[in-house]
Amino acid sequence: MIPVQHVTPAVLVELLRRQPLSPGKVRFAWEAAAGPALARATTAALDARGTLHVRTSTAAWAREVARSRPLLLERLRALLGAEIVTALEVREA
Repeated sequence: MIPVQHVTPAVLVELLRRQPLSPGKVRFAWEAAAGPALARATTAALDARGTLHVRTSTAAWAREVARSRPLLLERLRALLGAEIVTALEVREA
């Protein structure tokens, strides 16, 4: 038997990749990659060049996103595809 925690990420990736790219799909991927606390403190939008623009509610959250940039990019690329998100830009709202 395979533990559910090992199956769920693979299923999520497969389901997401089958869907057309949309703001809702990007938002869902951001929330999954960032986690609930960071997702509540931010908004994210993908531009046509593949840059994910993340706006934070405070400077502290901006620092957290900047610090976590490599991990967030890795997770987003796994969820959406390596060619979709090419960069992550952080700004405090």
